[in-house]
Amino acid sequence: MSKVKPYKDSGLGKKQQVTKMFDNISKEYDGLNRVISFGIDVKWRKRVVAIVAKSNPEMVLDIATGTGDLAINLANTNAKKIVGLDISDGMLEVGRQKINAKNLDDKITMVLGDSENLPFEDNTFDAITVAFGVRNFETLEKGLAEIFRVLKPGGVFVILETSVPTKTPFKQGYRFYTKFILPTIGKLFSKDRSAYSYLSESASVFPFGEALNNILRKIGFINVIDQPQTYGVATIYSATKA
Repeated sequence: MSKVKPYKDSGLGKKQQVTKMFDNISKEYDGLNRVISFGIDVKWRKRVVAIVAKSNPEMVLDIATGTGDLAINLANTNAKKIVGLDISDGMLEVGRQKINAKNLDDKITMVLGDSENLPFEDNTFDAITVAFGVRNFETLEKGLAEIFRVLKPGGVFVILETSVPTKTPFKQGYRFYTKFILPTIGKLFSKDRSAYSYLSESASVFPFGEALNNILRKIGFINVIDQPQTYGVATIYSATKA
């Protein structure tokens, strides 16, 4: 597993660097993310919610919740309680404001925590989601094992993550966009110039498709399915706990 980090000249570990990065860009993240993804990420999140809704969960955990977009969307399911967990308090604070504005405080709770050391009992949640967060785990398999631990037997786990198109010309277009356009947009509009270079670089080396499917199976998940989105620039993975 590649150890791509946001700040190459920092002595901090990846986890600490990712926390610092998201704290730095928390206030600009939502707007800039819409620009970078052309707003398509909104549609992807709705598809994640549709998968989760089919299982009729009561307790849902959204890991790497960031500013809470997916957690808020998950309120459209029949879930009685949704917990959004993130390592960045800056991102969570933006999320809390959005949740309060939508009067969802009684349904959604935002928790500061580490995805690789989840502060929950075994078999707690009916469904768990991670949107654009698993590639930021310092140790991927440890984070996935923690998710497996707190998911109830029969529970559904859904990942939305960037991936790399494999077909021409989408493959070439994606590489050009992530190598040149995305970092340029980040440098122009973000106070943290390293952040968007890291986000594009980490996406390019992260295992996707069958490679990630096999890691999920190794952890113990079954019924593992991957669904490429928008020519393969993102993928939705779903799995269950036996």
